[in-house]
Amino acid sequence: MGLFGNNVVFFKGQNYDQLRKAAQSSGSPFEDPEFPAADASLFHKRTSPGKIEWKRPGELTSDPHLVVDGTKSGDVSQGQLGNCWFVAATANLAQEKELWETVVPNAKDQDWDADNKEKYAGIFHFRFWRFGKWTDVVIDDRLPTHGNKLIYTHSEEGNEFWSALLEKAYAKISGCYENLDGGNTADALVDFTGGVAEQINLADPEFQADQNKKKELHSQMKKYSERRFQMSASIKVTNAEEMEARTDVGLVKGHAYGVTAVKSVKLGSSGFFKKEKEYLVRLRNPWGEKEWNGPWSDGSPEWQNISESQRKSIGIVNEDDGEFWMPFDQFCQHFTTLVICRMPNKTYLSLQRTWHESLFISEWKYNSNSVLNRAGGCINVKETFLQNPQFLICVDADKDDIIISLSQPDTRADQSEDPKTIGFYVMEVESNRKHRAHTIKPKTFMSAYINSRSVFAKSTLLRGRYIVVPTIFEAKVESPLMIRVFSDSGAEVKELKKDHPEPKTFDCFQGGNIRVVSQVNVLSASNLKKQDHFGGGADPYVYVKCEGKTATSRVQKDTLNPEWNYNSIFYRRKPGTPIIVEVWNHNVVKDSFMGQAIFLAGNKGQPEHNVAVLKKRGRDSEDAAGGQVSVVITTTDDLKAL
Repeated sequence: MGLFGNNVVFFKGQNYDQLRKAAQSSGSPFEDPEFPAADASLFHKRTSPGKIEWKRPGELTSDPHLVVDGTKSGDVSQGQLGNCWFVAATANLAQEKELWETVVPNAKDQDWDADNKEKYAGIFHFRFWRFGKWTDVVIDDRLPTHGNKLIYTHSEEGNEFWSALLEKAYAKISGCYENLDGGNTADALVDFTGGVAEQINLADPEFQADQNKKKELHSQMKKYSERRFQMSASIKVTNAEEMEARTDVGLVKGHAYGVTAVKSVKLGSSGFFKKEKEYLVRLRNPWGEKEWNGPWSDGSPEWQNISESQRKSIGIVNEDDGEFWMPFDQFCQHFTTLVICRMPNKTYLSLQRTWHESLFISEWKYNSNSVLNRAGGCINVKETFLQNPQFLICVDADKDDIIISLSQPDTRADQSEDPKTIGFYVMEVESNRKHRAHTIKPKTFMSAYINSRSVFAKSTLLRGRYIVVPTIFEAKVESPLMIRVFSDSGAEVKELKKDHPEPKTFDCFQGGNIRVVSQVNVLSASNLKKQDHFGGGADPYVYVKCEGKTATSRVQKDTLNPEWNYNSIFYRRKPGTPIIVEVWNHNVVKDSFMGQAIFLAGNKGQPEHNVAVLKKRGRDSEDAAGGQVSVVITTTDDLKAL
C-alpha cells in the first residue's frame, strides 16, 4: 500500500477495481455519477465565465499518459483557480517518489497502454490521508477545458495528465473545483503524506531580531529537506487588494511557494583559508514563472562567488521556470509563514530517529449532565474546561520529545460550515494518575487556538504524567476530533474516560468500597544528611506509600535541600491508614534510605500543610534521620473533586 499501511476506505463507497471492470465489460468509458461533467462539479456559488467543455485526455492529444519522463515539479502548473496552496504541495509531491506512489497507486497499471487499448476505461483513482485513514477517490477522466486547453492545473508536457487528474480527485473530495479557491498548504501536505504540519510565524518580532534563531531554523530546514519533509512558504496579505500582488523583488503576496531545497555554500573558489558561508533556500512558484529578482536570483553576479563544482552540485538553472534561489536572511525578511510537514519516521530499520505514534478518534459532545459533557470550551471557561476529552501521556524516560497534532474534520466540502477554533492545553498531573482530572493544573505547554483543520505543538517533557485537554474555543460546540501524539521514547498514551475507580465485585475482600481520595503534594525537604562524598551531598527523591500503593518522584541532583513539588493521588478504602513519605538517595549501584515521615490525613476537603522531621525506620523509628520534609495533603470523600 505504501507508507502507512493498508487502512484504506472508499470515498462514496466507490471501488475502483469493480467500477473499472464494469466499464471495460460495457465497452464505454466510465462516467462518474458522484462527480458529473457539469457546473455543479465546477462551482459552488459562481457561474461559468464562458464556454467550458469537458474532454477526456484522448480528445486533447493522440498519445495521453499519466506520467511522461518521470515526475517533477514542472509537471504542476497552476491554472485559472486560486489554489496555489494545493499546487505548491502537489509540486513538492512530484519530487518524492515514495509519497507520490502512495497518492497515485499502481500508476503504471492506471496509465494508458498503446499495446493494450482495451484496458482503458476512462477511470482513475487517487488516495488522500483524511482523519486517520487513506481515502481512495475514484474519478472519470473528463477534464474541464476551454479552447481545447485545460483551464486548471496542467503539466509542461502537453500529453501528461497525472496532476490534472489528481486535482480533479481533490476537487471531488472537496465538493467542487471552486472549493479549492483559497486554502492552507499545510492541509494538502498532510493529505499527501499522513504527516503532521507545523506553521512557523517568520514575521514574529522576536524571531526577526534573533540571528541565532534564524541560523538554527536554516539548520533545521536543511535537515528536514534532507529527510524529504515537505515545506512551503507564503507572504501574508492584509487586505483583498494585496492578494497575488507582485512585490518589487518579484515575489507574489498571498501565494504559496514550495520549498524545494535548503543549502549552504562556501564563498570563494580557491585557497586554504576558512571561507565565509552563504545560507540559501530554493523555492518554486506554482505559476511556473515570476521569480525572485534579488541577490542569488537566476543569472545574478553572486553565483560567480562560488566554485563551478558547487554551482553544478546544486543544479543552477537560469530559466523563468518559477524556481529560484534566494539568501536565507532575505527569505526570512520577505516571507511571513513557513509550513513544515513532518513525517515522523516509524521504520525501525532506518538510521533516522524512530517515533512512536498514538492516534485517537474522539469527539466534543455536549451533554447537560456535567459528568457526561465533553464540550467544555477552552480554559477561559474554567467551570467546564475539564469536561472536555482528556488524554494521558505517561513519560517513563528521564525526558521525552513529544509532538502533538489535534485535527477536526475537513469542512471544505460543506461550505455552510466553517472550521471551529480549536487548540489544546497540556498540564502535568500526579505521577500515578489513571483517571480523569478534576482540578486545573499549571500549564506545561499549549497550542495556539486557530480556526484551522489542525493545530500543532511540541515540547520536551520530563519523567511524569501529563494530561492533554483538546478543546473548541467555545463551550457546547460539537465536532469529531483526532489527536495524534508522537513520542521519541515510546511514551504510553490513552484516553481517560472514567472519573474515578468503579466498585468491583470483590471489593469486600479488599477492605470495602473506595471511601476517600487523597492528593499528596511533597513540596520539599531541608537540611538532609550528606550522603555522597562528592558534589552536592545527595541525589534525593521521594517514595510515597499508601494502602499498598506507591508513587516515586523525579530525582533532584546534588542537593541537601531539594524542591520537588511532587504530586501523587490515592483512592482509599481505609482513610485511617497512614500515608508514608520516604526520602531516598539515588546511587548508581544501590539507592540508600535517608528518612521517612508518617501522616494521618483528615477528611476535611481542604489542603493540610505538614512539616515533619524525618525519622529512621524499624527499631530506630523514633530516632531522627536528619532533615525535615514539607507535605500538603488534601483528602475528600468527593471522588470527583481532585
